[in-house]
Amino acid sequence: MKADVAIVIVSYNSGGFICDCLESVFANRRSVRQQVIVVDNASKDDTVEKIRSRFPEVELLEPGKNLGFAAGVNYGARHADAEFVLLLNPDTEIRNHAVDEIVEFARRNPGHGLYGGRTLQPDGTLEPSSCWGRPTLWSMALFAFGVTTMFPRHRWLDPESLGDWQRDTVREVGVITGCFLLAPKVVWDELGGMDERYFMYGEDVDFAMRARARGYRPVICPTAELVHEVGLCSDTPVHKTLLLYRGKASLVRCHWKGPAKWLGLFFLAAGTGLRAALAGVSNRGGTERWMALWRERSVWLKGYTNQTAP
Repeated sequence: MKADVAIVIVSYNSGGFICDCLESVFANRRSVRQQVIVVDNASKDDTVEKIRSRFPEVELLEPGKNLGFAAGVNYGARHADAEFVLLLNPDTEIRNHAVDEIVEFARRNPGHGLYGGRTLQPDGTLEPSSCWGRPTLWSMALFAFGVTTMFPRHRWLDPESLGDWQRDTVREVGVITGCFLLAPKVVWDELGGMDERYFMYGEDVDFAMRARARGYRPVICPTAELVHEVGLCSDTPVHKTLLLYRGKASLVRCHWKGPAKWLGLFFLAAGTGLRAALAGVSNRGGTERWMALWRERSVWLKGYTNQTAP
């Protein structure tokens, strides 16, 4: 029988936490029929062995190499036989029947295309990265001149943060992040899945921007709650930051044309240069990340140019 939702998890060296994620998925199922798919990107730890021994009901896919996130979720989604596709990070834990909640919400509120939830810290406080505002030239200009750092989470001066909104009401947003993202399978197929030019970071923003261009309105379901301990899936802070900004540069190159594209790239470079200079003077936290980002700007400003792991 066709499932209600195919939950696609991409793992890479996730042995330390993926079992908690999978246990929460099965323990919090209320009534929706779940197809759980894990795509393992050639983990070098015991991720595969743990899944095989503890979760025989999981469909474990091993492409034999590290596909990255975008190609990994696409690989998993091609095996989905369900009404909805739900992307889930392996460093998350479902709470309070969140999968049922978001599927039921999507059925009650069709037409939005993309649906997200409310992510929390392990202590129950808000972890805001379930969604963001859409990147614009205005938001990038504010980044370039350090305004977003001086006024973090300000409604107008840090617009991508969505201000102090606690993600506790139904609200349409610019971007729903890939840590917990639901789409009807027909919408997923219409959009062609994630753009595989993005190895990691930026692909979910690109996905949301393409969805909005087709008239969809990504929305948050506040009752779909999960814990997301950000960073467990990431490499070193420096490497993560380099990948993140490579994704940002790819977004600018893919979605903006002419002067807007070059202004966007200039704002990205200027913002990192400013923070590197200030970090070097003040010797405060983040110095290594910003200095490395500035040194490597000629590389990451090109964006992703192939599907090989950076």
